[in-house]
Amino acid sequence: MTAWSNRFRQAGKRITFVPTMGFLHEGHLSLMREGRKLGDKLVISIFVNPTQFGPGEDFNSYPRDFERDCTLAEDAGVDIVFTPDAQDLYPKGFDTYIHQERLPGHLCGLSRQGHFNGVMTIVAKLFNIVVPHFAIFGEKDFQQLAVIRRMTKDLNFNIEIVGHPTVREPDGLAMSSRNSKLTPAQRDAALSLITSLRNARRSVKNKQTDSKQLIDDAIELIGSHPETEIDYIKICDPETLDDVSNIDRPVLMALAVKVGKTRLIDNMILTPDS
Repeated sequence: MTAWSNRFRQAGKRITFVPTMGFLHEGHLSLMREGRKLGDKLVISIFVNPTQFGPGEDFNSYPRDFERDCTLAEDAGVDIVFTPDAQDLYPKGFDTYIHQERLPGHLCGLSRQGHFNGVMTIVAKLFNIVVPHFAIFGEKDFQQLAVIRRMTKDLNFNIEIVGHPTVREPDGLAMSSRNSKLTPAQRDAALSLITSLRNARRSVKNKQTDSKQLIDDAIELIGSHPETEIDYIKICDPETLDDVSNIDRPVLMALAVKVGKTRLIDNMILTPDS
């Protein structure tokens, strides 16, 4: 992989990279289409990273369909699908992980201890192997995007990190590989996430500035649906991820909810009228 990248870099070509865990959907494909615009060569990785899954999480049941993924990637104009083996990336004796002090101590990091250590470590390794000029990440995983941007800056990776807007299904559900696990009834319940976000956006436009009230409204709505278990609902600063109590500037509303056994995340920027 690195030899391929170095050959094209030496030829003056720009390489765009989209890291994925596979089971590709339209959200991934939109990142790839953006990648085609940014660079001369497009690389994606497919690797279900074991170090970002905690005990009891869905590593073993995470959906996989490699042949379908390759077909979709080819149709999207991908030049290379990089599919490393776990034993190559984490050989016997592997003992080095990346830790970040501040950003992982919010949102998903509170209930998924060690998750972002695994994310940063695998992304750094992939950056070193693929050697891209650009790397594209979806804004649905807003905290992940913030963490990767911070890591890239702090560790002096010469890579431009590009955020891409959340892609949604026609009913508004944020696209995720985990959506395939939802039953029809659970999918109806899962729509309470985007409904809560849209209600909050409307309330902020109507001069509601109390974060606690907006969060309480979302808790009530989501909790009224069967098989929902709220992990968190937060309104925070988009850069620091610190909680914001009074909305006097654009803020991030982010939530994580289990629907049945499937953990879903979503977010939206709420902007008050001036």
